[in-house]
Amino acid sequence: MTARSTDSRELLWGRTLALVAVFLAVAAALAFGLPNADRTALARPTIAEKLILLRAERAELQARADSLARLELLQSFRVSSLLFDALAARYEAEREQPFDLLPEARREVFARLDAVNTALRLAIDRPRAAGRAEAVSQAASGIPADLERMASVELSPVILSYTPMFLAPRKQTDEAVRSLGASSTPPPEGALRDPGEGKGGAGTSPDGDDPTVEIEILGLRLASGPTPPVLTIGSWRGEATVTPERLRFVVPRSALPADATHVRFAAGSLFLRYASRTLVFQVLFASIPEKPGAFALDQKVQSAVPESNTLVSPEILARAPAGQTRTVRRCFDPPPGWRFDKNKRRIVIVERLGWLDDIPDETMNGGSVEFVREDRPGQICIAVVAKAATKEASSATIGRFEATLVRDVAVDRVVRSGIRTLGWNEPVPLPFEPGMAEWKLYVRLFDEIDREFEGKAGGAEVPSGLSFLRIAIDGDVSLTLEADTTGFR
Repeated sequence: MTARSTDSRELLWGRTLALVAVFLAVAAALAFGLPNADRTALARPTIAEKLILLRAERAELQARADSLARLELLQSFRVSSLLFDALAARYEAEREQPFDLLPEARREVFARLDAVNTALRLAIDRPRAAGRAEAVSQAASGIPADLERMASVELSPVILSYTPMFLAPRKQTDEAVRSLGASSTPPPEGALRDPGEGKGGAGTSPDGDDPTVEIEILGLRLASGPTPPVLTIGSWRGEATVTPERLRFVVPRSALPADATHVRFAAGSLFLRYASRTLVFQVLFASIPEKPGAFALDQKVQSAVPESNTLVSPEILARAPAGQTRTVRRCFDPPPGWRFDKNKRRIVIVERLGWLDDIPDETMNGGSVEFVREDRPGQICIAVVAKAATKEASSATIGRFEATLVRDVAVDRVVRSGIRTLGWNEPVPLPFEPGMAEWKLYVRLFDEIDREFEGKAGGAEVPSGLSFLRIAIDGDVSLTLEADTTGFR
């Protein structure tokens, strides 16, 4: 090895050590030399992180909601989604900025979404809690004002509202409904639609008798890009018909989810170009099932069954001195709740006695025992008469009566209709049985929502508390039950 090669290796080794020293110095400067404020900034959550957390929480809540929650809480889900999308569009260019550097007024808007998610979680965790929908609605009550404020102040797109909220049930054949009932999986969708299909207006779907669904979106700065906004729902994709501050889509009903028995969320994505960026907004609907549910009516019917018993009256004595006549009259009322059967009564002469010169001789008594006129209706009155046959004779008569007592005993029996299915817009009259005293109606809607209603004879109309179920009472004649889709407009 020459001295020159040894010097080269030593020079290379020295340079390597120098580079390592520089690297360690830079690392130390980054770790210890940065100001505290800069190091804290690196650990601050960003606006993007806040948005991701909010979106993940709402998605989880939508997935956990049952049929009743999807109906009662739909509006709150929709408005919170609109506010979230408006914030995401507003802060698209500032996503990596620290969240806590936002002015307090702007952080309050994010806090409102947190409050709505918290209220939604409580409502879903406690489905039977009273006033759960009202609590969520109260938490979301300030969102429309937030959207209006953003629409007037910010320059990014804002959706203010969209229709419809509910998707009417699909028209299916009985065979299709039965096949749907075997699984909660939606039916296969048709082929990809032409984006312009159905733009002429609502009408009959090419797939059959189902009408198309018109979706109208109202907002500001929704169509400022060179290409029209596009809505996608499942495999369907369509371009908007644009009018001032409105977007309109006509969607085949078959493109939207449907279920035989459960309420489902149907979500679409609206894509629009703004400031060289593509923004995404969610639109959310509730798809109403083909079959609303089933019911059963129980009636407690009271009927009167006669019950009878025999009443034997006390013995009554009438005594007459020599040559005279004496009459003892007594009236008897039936025991409470009973009545006499006047066709089933008889007189009983226990003894008819007579004396002549203290010698017993019943022929000396010409008395009798007989029914006489009552003092008031419902009584039985008898007269016991002791009558001397001669002036020298004395007499005594003992008598009583026997009668059948009758009363009506109320016997309760339950008449059950059995489980019957409900159909949309098909009123079901349920006649009341003669003698109906009380009724109880059991309803199971959308295979998840159980309700019980009850009433008595002579009751008034029963409020259902559910916009899609109507119950009407026609005196003591009938009860009419109807699942009504007019509540889904």
